[in-house]
Amino acid sequence: MTLYAIPMNDSTSANLNHAESVLLGGGTENGIKNSIQRREFLSAKAGLVATLLTGKIISLHTYDQRGTLEGHTSYVRSVAFSPDGKQVVSGSGDQTVRLWDAATGAPRQTLEGHTSYIRSVAFSPDGKQVVSGSVDQTVRLWDAATGAPRQTLEGHTDMVSSVAFSPDGKQVVSGSDDQTVRLWDAATGAPRQTLEGHTSYIRSVAFSPDGKQVVSGSDDRTVRLWDAATGAPRQTLEGHTSYVWSVAFSPDGKQVVSGSNDRTVRLWDAATGAPRQTLEGHTSYVWSVAFSPDGKQVVSGSNDRTVRLWDAATGAPRQTLEGHTSYVWSVAFSPDGKQVVSGSHDWTVRLWDAATGAPR
Repeated sequence: MTLYAIPMNDSTSANLNHAESVLLGGGTENGIKNSIQRREFLSAKAGLVATLLTGKIISLHTYDQRGTLEGHTSYVRSVAFSPDGKQVVSGSGDQTVRLWDAATGAPRQTLEGHTSYIRSVAFSPDGKQVVSGSVDQTVRLWDAATGAPRQTLEGHTDMVSSVAFSPDGKQVVSGSDDQTVRLWDAATGAPRQTLEGHTSYIRSVAFSPDGKQVVSGSDDRTVRLWDAATGAPRQTLEGHTSYVWSVAFSPDGKQVVSGSNDRTVRLWDAATGAPRQTLEGHTSYVWSVAFSPDGKQVVSGSNDRTVRLWDAATGAPRQTLEGHTSYVWSVAFSPDGKQVVSGSHDWTVRLWDAATGAPR
């Protein structure tokens, strides 16, 4: 294996844009399944490291030293705060789940066991467990204090794109490229329900605040609501003109927010399925969305490298948070609503002041 360090310039950047398209099968994560494993591309403005094996480029990496929480060796696909706001969890293409001190940025735990990219992570409501979903088709539960594995939930037949705990912590929901949403017993790992109806990959899932419903977003361009007890479909929300990458309920359960490849963030009435707001401003795909704890704001992360804050009542933009040097895959509010966390293809996790937009 030979390592080359190459200074970045405008010409190199242009070549890397082409390399990104080739390596990622057209510029999105969809191409990963049909191309070389373990390749990532980052468009930062530091130095480039090209790793070559038998004359073929396996991965192209650049390093941005300005990230707040550093340690992952590949893109950061998912981030979340702990319920007490003291920790951040992140899942990465480097196959690890990491826990960080939210106040200092210091690493606390590295959870290892997945055998492929990690697509989604979340804390349990009591903060004692972490759940993760991976391209290795498994859902895993971990002890948040020790990092020890607790359960491996198997049943999906394709990559797991999204995971979440129920509000009472007794169930886990997962969404997969096998076009199913699955509910699991968090204590035993036993399957409870398989929700079927989507006609393409499922990118995002979440429970309603009362635990009675599940929402899912899919490449079939729909957002769907399900009865969590019976698995029966309740609503199909249509309006997006491309893949739906992220969905979430408002804290009061009355609205759903969704983010899409059509570059929009949309708000929906959870009871009727009627559209409420279309938030426009991103200049590329919207990968991740979430409500603030008080329900007054929405945060979104995009392929355009920005994190944006919006007024949930009016749809007006409030802040544009800039600093990431590649796609922003995941965003979330802290439990007190004062901070936003973001995870990016630039390998960093960043913390921001939600009121001012300043990095922390």
